[in-house]
Amino acid sequence: MCPVRAHDLLAAFPVVGLDSPVIDAARMLAEQGLPGIIVVDDDGAPFTILPGTQVLRLAVPGYCQDDPALARVVDEAHADTFLNALEGRTIREVLPRDRRELPVTDPDATVLELAALMARTHSPLVAIVTDGRLLGAVTLRALLDRVLGA
Repeated sequence: MCPVRAHDLLAAFPVVGLDSPVIDAARMLAEQGLPGIIVVDDDGAPFTILPGTQVLRLAVPGYCQDDPALARVVDEAHADTFLNALEGRTIREVLPRDRRELPVTDPDATVLELAALMARTHSPLVAIVTDGRLLGAVTLRALLDRVLGA
């Protein structure tokens, strides 16, 4: 039996550009049930991968992240509209300044290599790239389904 490689788990995956509105990325996550978003640069190469929780982090006020008790005192009318803070802002504008390791690998990566990369980068998906071109992504779900034989 041949070992499973990234190309065996690869799926087409939607992307957004650096100048895409953040609110559109959030909608894409919700509407398509995505675990995260691949953000590409002007050449179409992966620039960063934002897990869904990171997209939320961009919208949740810092004071609520720093002190969860403050989130509790915000009235319901305002609590339900926190995503409005993203309106009119691009992904480029809200990205953290510090760059983390990019969860990107080649089509021949093994399942263990993919799992280690996901774990190390805290990413539920890995972009698969060859010759600087994005082929698609491997999601945590696809990886676990294959490993667990689901």
